[in-house]
Amino acid sequence: MIGQPIWKKALLHLVLIVGVVLSVFPFYWLAVMATSTTSDIYRFPPKLTFGSQLIVNVQNVLNHINFFSSFLNTVFVAVVSTVLVLFFCSLAGFAFAKFEFPGKKVLFTLLLVTMMIPSQLSLIPSFMIMQKLGWVGTFKALIVPGMASAFGIFWMRQYATGAVHDELLSAGRIDGCGTFRLFWNVALPILRPGLAFLGIFHFIGSWNDYLWPLVILTDPAKYTLQVTLSQLNGIYNTDYAMVMAGTLMATLPLLIMFLLVSRQFISDIAAGAIKD
Repeated sequence: MIGQPIWKKALLHLVLIVGVVLSVFPFYWLAVMATSTTSDIYRFPPKLTFGSQLIVNVQNVLNHINFFSSFLNTVFVAVVSTVLVLFFCSLAGFAFAKFEFPGKKVLFTLLLVTMMIPSQLSLIPSFMIMQKLGWVGTFKALIVPGMASAFGIFWMRQYATGAVHDELLSAGRIDGCGTFRLFWNVALPILRPGLAFLGIFHFIGSWNDYLWPLVILTDPAKYTLQVTLSQLNGIYNTDYAMVMAGTLMATLPLLIMFLLVSRQFISDIAAGAIKD
């Protein structure tokens, strides 16, 4: 931006400000609805200021559903599945990026093809497999099938191709590192920025997953947060203020997590850019 005309800088800042406002407004509007009544939500022109009904709406949520039990279930599933995805996807991506083996191109092509298939098409076959294994109604059915993803392997392969230099691997082999030690001690520290993005991406996806937990879970005590929140919708009428309060309660942990890891995420990217 050094040497640019003032009007270009002002235009750039204006575009960034508009982008920030458009990105933040849905969360602001969610908070406004969560603190209002259902009649306020239907009012026209819409009410854009915070109301005073947040505590009442939160109490209604807690009275209608077992929020904290489903919250802990969701945390467990999201954390465990994210850890497994980070390990297996980074390991597979590293292998695709830095090793030659028979059928490598064919396997990677098949991997890309699976990314183009909608996940809904595999719903019935996946359920039948879980039924044969006796995993219907258990957390294993939520964690094990998703512990490696085609997108995760593709992403880590692309990142490892440019970030992990062959000279480092050659130096590691000279020092006596085996294949797994090359991955764990040499490649993994360099892959941290890519792992940070993949971890956030998968954690949010697992946290917000609704369809598969709805199909596979049979015990209400094991319901995840999104399935439990769907019970707030009434058959004949719906208290949308209560629904928005429940949605806000489910969204806040994601926002807090992102605020906690965003600085480390950005610093990892900057460190990777400097190393490159």
